[in-house]
Amino acid sequence: MTDFPAPSRRDLLAGAAALTAAAPSLLRAAEATAPLGADALKGRTVLITGCSSGFGRLGALHYARLGAKVIATMRNMPRAEATSLAEEAAKEKLDLQIAEIDVTSDASVESGTAKALELAGGRIDTLVNNAGIGITGPVEVQDMEATRAIFETNILGIQRMLRALLPQMREGKGGQIFNISSQLGRVIAPGSGHYSATKFAVEALSEQMAYELVPHGIDVTIIQPGGYPTKVWVNRNVYTGALKERSDPALLAAYEPFTKGMGTEDGSGRSADPMDVPRAIAEIMAMPAGQRPLRCAVHPGPKPQEAINRVSAEVQLAWLGSSRLGPLVKAVHGAG
Repeated sequence: MTDFPAPSRRDLLAGAAALTAAAPSLLRAAEATAPLGADALKGRTVLITGCSSGFGRLGALHYARLGAKVIATMRNMPRAEATSLAEEAAKEKLDLQIAEIDVTSDASVESGTAKALELAGGRIDTLVNNAGIGITGPVEVQDMEATRAIFETNILGIQRMLRALLPQMREGKGGQIFNISSQLGRVIAPGSGHYSATKFAVEALSEQMAYELVPHGIDVTIIQPGGYPTKVWVNRNVYTGALKERSDPALLAAYEPFTKGMGTEDGSGRSADPMDVPRAIAEIMAMPAGQRPLRCAVHPGPKPQEAINRVSAEVQLAWLGSSRLGPLVKAVHGAG
Protein backbone atom coordinates (compact mmCIF):
# COMPACT_ATOMS: atom_id res chain seq x y z
CA MET A 1 0.00 0.00 0.00
CA THR A 2 1.35 3.45 -0.92
CA ASP A 3 2.47 5.64 1.98
CA PHE A 4 0.75 9.04 2.07
CA PRO A 5 2.45 11.18 4.74
CA ALA A 6 0.85 14.39 5.94
CA PRO A 7 1.58 17.46 3.78
CA SER A 8 4.12 19.97 4.98
CA ARG A 9 3.27 23.54 5.92
CA ARG A 10 4.92 24.61 2.64
CA ASP A 11 2.55 22.29 0.72
CA LEU A 12 -0.51 23.73 2.45
CA LEU A 13 0.51 27.35 1.94
CA ALA A 14 1.17 26.71 -1.74
CA GLY A 15 -2.22 25.09 -2.08
CA ALA A 16 -3.96 27.99 -0.39
CA ALA A 17 -2.26 30.41 -2.76
CA ALA A 18 -3.61 28.42 -5.70
CA LEU A 19 -7.26 28.76 -4.67
CA THR A 20 -8.00 31.45 -7.22
CA ALA A 21 -6.83 29.16 -9.99
CA ALA A 22 -9.04 26.26 -8.96
CA ALA A 23 -11.27 24.80 -11.67
CA PRO A 24 -14.92 25.87 -11.27
CA SER A 25 -16.57 22.50 -11.90
CA LEU A 26 -14.77 19.92 -9.79
CA LEU A 27 -17.81 18.46 -8.08
CA ARG A 28 -19.44 15.50 -9.71
CA ALA A 29 -23.15 14.94 -9.26
CA ALA A 30 -25.40 11.99 -9.92
CA GLU A 31 -27.30 12.86 -13.07
CA ALA A 32 -30.79 11.66 -13.87
CA THR A 33 -30.67 8.52 -15.96
CA ALA A 34 -33.09 6.06 -17.47
CA PRO A 35 -34.66 3.63 -14.96
CA LEU A 36 -32.33 0.80 -14.04
CA GLY A 37 -32.98 -2.65 -15.42
CA ALA A 38 -34.36 -5.51 -13.32
CA ASP A 39 -30.90 -7.04 -12.73
CA ALA A 40 -28.95 -3.77 -12.41
CA LEU A 41 -27.76 -4.66 -8.90
CA LYS A 42 -27.47 -8.41 -9.32
CA GLY A 43 -24.47 -9.81 -7.47
CA ARG A 44 -24.42 -6.98 -4.95
CA THR A 45 -25.04 -7.55 -1.23
CA VAL A 46 -26.41 -4.52 0.62
CA LEU A 47 -26.83 -3.96 4.36
CA ILE A 48 -29.06 -1.05 5.40
CA THR A 49 -29.62 0.33 8.89
CA GLY A 50 -32.88 1.90 10.05
CA CYS A 51 -35.27 -0.08 7.83
CA SER A 52 -38.43 0.16 9.94
CA SER A 53 -39.70 3.05 7.80
CA GLY A 54 -38.75 5.83 5.38
CA PHE A 55 -35.71 5.69 3.12
CA GLY A 56 -34.45 2.51 4.77
CA ARG A 57 -37.56 0.42 4.16
CA LEU A 58 -38.16 1.84 0.68
CA GLY A 59 -34.54 1.28 -0.23
CA ALA A 60 -34.47 -2.31 1.01
CA LEU A 61 -37.32 -3.24 -1.31
CA HIS A 62 -36.02 -1.17 -4.22
CA TYR A 63 -32.49 -2.63 -4.21
CA ALA A 64 -33.87 -6.16 -3.86
CA ARG A 65 -36.21 -5.56 -6.81
CA LEU A 66 -33.13 -4.59 -8.83
CA GLY A 67 -31.50 -7.94 -8.06
CA ALA A 68 -29.43 -7.22 -4.96
CA LYS A 69 -29.24 -9.47 -1.91
CA VAL A 70 -30.45 -7.19 0.89
CA ILE A 71 -29.97 -7.39 4.65
CA ALA A 72 -32.48 -4.95 6.14
CA THR A 73 -31.81 -4.10 9.78
CA MET A 74 -33.73 -2.37 12.53
CA ARG A 75 -33.77 -2.21 16.30
CA ASN A 76 -36.29 -3.43 18.90
CA MET A 77 -37.22 -6.67 17.17
CA PRO A 78 -39.57 -8.43 17.00
CA ARG A 79 -41.79 -5.64 15.71
CA ALA A 80 -44.66 -5.21 13.27
CA GLU A 81 -42.51 -3.29 10.78
CA ALA A 82 -40.15 -6.25 10.43
CA THR A 83 -43.03 -8.65 9.91
CA SER A 84 -44.68 -6.53 7.24
CA LEU A 85 -41.38 -5.97 5.41
CA ALA A 86 -40.67 -9.70 5.41
CA GLU A 87 -44.17 -10.44 4.12
CA GLU A 88 -43.85 -7.93 1.29
CA ALA A 89 -40.47 -9.34 0.28
CA ALA A 90 -41.79 -12.91 0.37
CA LYS A 91 -44.79 -11.96 -1.77
CA GLU A 92 -42.45 -10.66 -4.47
CA LYS A 93 -39.90 -13.46 -3.95
CA LEU A 94 -37.16 -10.93 -3.19
CA ASP A 95 -33.77 -11.88 -1.77
CA LEU A 96 -34.28 -9.85 1.39
CA GLN A 97 -33.40 -10.92 4.92
CA ILE A 98 -33.99 -9.01 8.17
CA ALA A 99 -31.59 -8.76 11.10
CA GLU A 100 -31.68 -6.82 14.35
CA ILE A 101 -29.17 -4.02 14.78
CA ASP A 102 -29.40 -1.12 17.21
CA VAL A 103 -26.64 1.22 16.07
CA THR A 104 -26.43 2.79 19.55
CA SER A 105 -25.24 -0.50 21.07
CA ASP A 106 -21.76 -1.96 20.66
CA ALA A 107 -23.07 -5.44 21.45
CA SER A 108 -26.00 -5.18 19.04
CA VAL A 109 -23.79 -3.99 16.18
CA GLU A 110 -21.30 -6.78 16.83
CA SER A 111 -23.91 -9.55 16.97
CA GLY A 112 -26.12 -8.04 14.24
CA THR A 113 -23.34 -7.61 11.69
CA ALA A 114 -22.09 -11.12 12.43
CA LYS A 115 -25.58 -12.45 11.71
CA ALA A 116 -25.82 -10.27 8.58
CA LEU A 117 -22.51 -11.60 7.26
CA GLU A 118 -23.75 -15.13 7.87
CA LEU A 119 -26.96 -14.39 5.93
CA ALA A 120 -24.89 -12.78 3.16
CA GLY A 121 -22.56 -15.71 2.78
CA GLY A 122 -19.62 -13.91 4.36
CA ARG A 123 -19.44 -10.81 2.17
CA ILE A 124 -21.26 -7.47 2.33
CA ASP A 125 -20.04 -5.10 -0.37
CA THR A 126 -22.40 -2.17 0.25
CA LEU A 127 -23.33 -0.48 3.52
CA VAL A 128 -26.08 2.13 3.68
CA ASN A 129 -25.88 4.01 7.00
CA ASN A 130 -29.46 5.25 7.07
CA ALA A 131 -30.41 5.07 10.77
CA GLY A 132 -30.79 8.51 12.31
CA ILE A 133 -32.94 10.67 14.57
CA GLY A 134 -33.82 14.34 14.93
CA ILE A 135 -34.56 16.38 18.05
CA THR A 136 -35.56 20.01 17.55
CA GLY A 137 -35.21 23.10 19.73
CA PRO A 138 -32.53 25.71 20.45
CA VAL A 139 -29.03 24.56 21.38
CA GLU A 140 -29.29 25.66 25.02
CA VAL A 141 -32.52 23.69 25.42
CA GLN A 142 -30.79 20.46 24.35
CA ASP A 143 -30.01 18.77 27.65
CA MET A 144 -27.33 16.11 27.87
CA GLU A 145 -29.87 13.31 27.50
CA ALA A 146 -31.01 14.70 24.14
CA THR A 147 -27.45 15.53 23.10
CA ARG A 148 -26.19 12.03 23.84
CA ALA A 149 -29.15 10.41 22.10
CA ILE A 150 -28.68 12.20 18.77
CA PHE A 151 -24.88 11.92 18.66
CA GLU A 152 -25.07 8.28 19.76
CA THR A 153 -27.34 7.46 16.81
CA ASN A 154 -26.28 9.83 14.04
CA ILE A 155 -22.50 9.73 14.54
CA LEU A 156 -21.37 6.96 16.85
CA GLY A 157 -23.84 4.61 15.17
CA ILE A 158 -22.13 5.17 11.82
CA GLN A 159 -18.71 4.69 13.38
CA ARG A 160 -19.77 1.38 14.92
CA MET A 161 -21.08 0.11 11.59
CA LEU A 162 -17.95 1.21 9.74
CA ARG A 163 -15.62 -0.54 12.15
CA ALA A 164 -17.75 -3.68 11.98
CA LEU A 165 -17.89 -3.99 8.18
CA LEU A 166 -14.85 -2.21 6.75
CA PRO A 167 -12.39 -5.03 7.58
CA GLN A 168 -14.11 -7.49 5.24
CA MET A 169 -14.46 -4.80 2.54
CA ARG A 170 -10.74 -4.05 2.75
CA GLU A 171 -9.96 -7.75 2.62
CA GLY A 172 -12.12 -8.00 -0.50
CA LYS A 173 -10.36 -4.96 -2.00
CA GLY A 174 -13.58 -3.11 -2.79
CA GLY A 175 -16.96 -1.92 -1.60
CA GLN A 176 -19.30 1.02 -1.30
CA ILE A 177 -20.46 3.03 1.70
CA PHE A 178 -23.42 5.41 1.64
CA ASN A 179 -23.88 7.77 4.59
CA ILE A 180 -27.19 9.60 4.78
CA SER A 181 -26.60 13.25 5.61
CA SER A 182 -29.00 16.12 4.87
CA GLN A 183 -29.22 19.57 3.38
CA LEU A 184 -28.74 20.54 7.03
CA GLY A 185 -25.33 18.88 6.92
CA ARG A 186 -24.17 21.94 4.98
CA VAL A 187 -26.57 24.77 5.89
CA ILE A 188 -28.01 25.85 9.25
CA ALA A 189 -31.64 26.21 10.30
CA PRO A 190 -32.05 27.87 13.74
CA GLY A 191 -34.07 25.81 16.15
CA SER A 192 -33.11 22.41 14.71
CA GLY A 193 -31.27 21.27 17.82
CA HIS A 194 -28.07 19.32 17.24
CA TYR A 195 -29.29 17.83 13.96
CA SER A 196 -27.00 20.02 11.84
CA ALA A 197 -24.12 19.43 14.25
CA THR A 198 -24.42 15.68 13.76
CA LYS A 199 -24.92 15.89 10.02
CA PHE A 200 -21.96 18.27 9.63
CA ALA A 201 -19.98 15.57 11.43
CA VAL A 202 -21.32 12.95 9.01
CA GLU A 203 -20.07 15.09 6.13
CA ALA A 204 -16.58 15.46 7.59
CA LEU A 205 -16.26 11.83 8.68
CA SER A 206 -17.39 10.63 5.26
CA GLU A 207 -15.08 12.85 3.22
CA GLN A 208 -12.04 12.02 5.33
CA MET A 209 -12.83 8.32 5.05
CA ALA A 210 -13.31 8.61 1.29
CA TYR A 211 -9.72 9.81 0.91
CA GLU A 212 -8.36 7.17 3.26
CA LEU A 213 -10.16 4.32 1.47
CA VAL A 214 -8.94 5.12 -2.05
CA PRO A 215 -6.02 2.65 -1.78
CA HIS A 216 -8.49 -0.04 -0.74
CA GLY A 217 -10.85 0.48 -3.70
CA ILE A 218 -13.81 1.40 -1.47
CA ASP A 219 -16.07 4.25 -2.59
CA VAL A 220 -17.88 6.58 -0.19
CA THR A 221 -20.94 8.64 -1.12
CA ILE A 222 -22.73 11.17 1.05
CA ILE A 223 -26.45 11.46 0.31
CA GLN A 224 -27.92 14.91 1.11
CA PRO A 225 -31.74 14.71 1.07
CA GLY A 226 -34.03 17.70 1.47
CA GLY A 227 -37.26 17.39 3.45
CA TYR A 228 -39.46 14.39 2.64
CA PRO A 229 -42.80 13.23 4.10
CA THR A 230 -41.58 10.14 5.96
CA LYS A 231 -42.13 8.83 9.48
CA VAL A 232 -39.11 10.85 10.60
CA TRP A 233 -41.53 13.57 11.74
CA VAL A 234 -43.39 11.18 14.04
CA ASN A 235 -40.19 9.83 15.57
CA ARG A 236 -38.71 13.31 15.93
CA ASN A 237 -41.78 14.51 17.79
CA VAL A 238 -41.47 11.70 20.33
CA TYR A 239 -37.92 12.75 21.24
CA THR A 240 -38.65 16.47 21.02
CA GLY A 241 -41.86 16.23 23.03
CA ALA A 242 -40.07 14.40 25.81
CA LEU A 243 -37.33 17.03 25.82
CA LYS A 244 -39.86 19.84 26.06
CA GLU A 245 -41.67 18.17 28.95
CA ARG A 246 -38.53 17.92 31.05
CA SER A 247 -37.24 21.42 30.17
CA ASP A 248 -37.43 24.45 32.47
CA PRO A 249 -40.42 26.60 31.39
CA ALA A 250 -38.31 29.74 31.85
CA LEU A 251 -35.70 28.39 29.45
CA LEU A 252 -38.39 27.51 26.89
CA ALA A 253 -39.88 31.00 27.22
CA ALA A 254 -36.49 32.58 26.59
CA TYR A 255 -36.39 31.07 23.11
CA GLU A 256 -39.88 31.57 21.79
CA PRO A 257 -40.91 31.16 18.98
CA PHE A 258 -38.37 28.35 18.49
CA THR A 259 -39.74 26.34 21.40
CA LYS A 260 -43.46 26.93 20.90
CA GLY A 261 -43.99 24.18 18.35
CA MET A 262 -41.51 21.66 19.76
CA GLY A 263 -42.91 18.17 19.38
CA THR A 264 -45.75 19.13 17.05
CA GLU A 265 -44.10 19.36 13.60
CA ASP A 266 -45.88 17.13 11.10
CA GLY A 267 -44.03 17.73 7.84
CA SER A 268 -46.94 19.66 6.36
CA GLY A 269 -46.35 20.96 2.86
CA ARG A 270 -43.75 18.30 2.02
CA SER A 271 -44.96 16.33 -0.97
CA ALA A 272 -41.72 15.16 -2.59
CA ASP A 273 -41.53 11.44 -3.37
CA PRO A 274 -39.36 9.65 -0.75
CA MET A 275 -38.41 7.14 -3.44
CA ASP A 276 -36.12 9.83 -4.87
CA VAL A 277 -33.49 8.80 -2.32
CA PRO A 278 -33.43 5.02 -2.96
CA ARG A 279 -33.47 5.66 -6.71
CA ALA A 280 -30.46 7.98 -6.46
CA ILE A 281 -28.58 5.48 -4.29
CA ALA A 282 -29.31 2.62 -6.68
CA GLU A 283 -28.10 4.65 -9.67
CA ILE A 284 -24.83 5.38 -7.86
CA MET A 285 -24.46 1.71 -6.87
CA ALA A 286 -24.72 0.81 -10.55
CA MET A 287 -21.92 3.20 -11.56
CA PRO A 288 -18.42 1.81 -12.16
CA ALA A 289 -16.22 1.66 -9.07
CA GLY A 290 -14.01 4.72 -8.72
CA GLN A 291 -16.41 6.91 -10.71
CA ARG A 292 -19.09 7.43 -8.08
CA PRO A 293 -19.67 10.92 -6.65
CA LEU A 294 -18.57 11.89 -3.17
CA ARG A 295 -21.79 13.88 -2.62
CA CYS A 296 -25.27 13.66 -4.08
CA ALA A 297 -27.94 16.25 -3.30
CA VAL A 298 -31.42 14.74 -3.60
CA HIS A 299 -34.61 16.82 -3.72
CA PRO A 300 -36.82 18.20 -6.50
CA GLY A 301 -36.80 21.63 -4.86
CA PRO A 302 -33.94 24.00 -3.94
CA LYS A 303 -30.60 22.45 -3.06
CA PRO A 304 -28.75 25.21 -1.18
CA GLN A 305 -25.94 22.86 -0.23
CA GLU A 306 -24.75 22.41 -3.80
CA ALA A 307 -22.90 25.73 -3.88
CA ILE A 308 -21.06 24.73 -0.70
CA ASN A 309 -20.31 21.29 -2.13
CA ARG A 310 -18.67 22.90 -5.18
CA VAL A 311 -16.58 25.33 -3.14
CA SER A 312 -15.55 22.57 -0.76
CA ALA A 313 -14.28 20.40 -3.61
CA GLU A 314 -12.40 23.33 -5.13
CA VAL A 315 -10.78 24.21 -1.81
CA GLN A 316 -9.72 20.63 -1.07
CA LEU A 317 -8.14 20.26 -4.51
CA ALA A 318 -6.39 23.61 -4.37
CA TRP A 319 -5.24 23.04 -0.79
CA LEU A 320 -4.04 19.44 -1.06
CA GLY A 321 -4.09 18.61 -4.76
CA SER A 322 -0.38 19.34 -5.26
CA SER A 323 0.69 17.83 -1.96
CA ARG A 324 1.65 14.26 -1.20
CA LEU A 325 -2.02 13.64 -0.43
CA GLY A 326 -3.00 14.91 -3.86
CA PRO A 327 -3.61 11.49 -5.47
CA LEU A 328 -6.18 10.63 -2.81
CA VAL A 329 -8.00 13.95 -3.04
CA LYS A 330 -7.99 13.95 -6.84
CA ALA A 331 -9.29 10.39 -6.97
CA VAL A 332 -12.27 11.27 -4.77
CA HIS A 333 -13.11 14.49 -6.62
CA GLY A 334 -12.63 13.08 -10.11
CA ALA A 335 -9.70 15.31 -10.94
CA GLY A 336 -7.05 12.66 -11.32
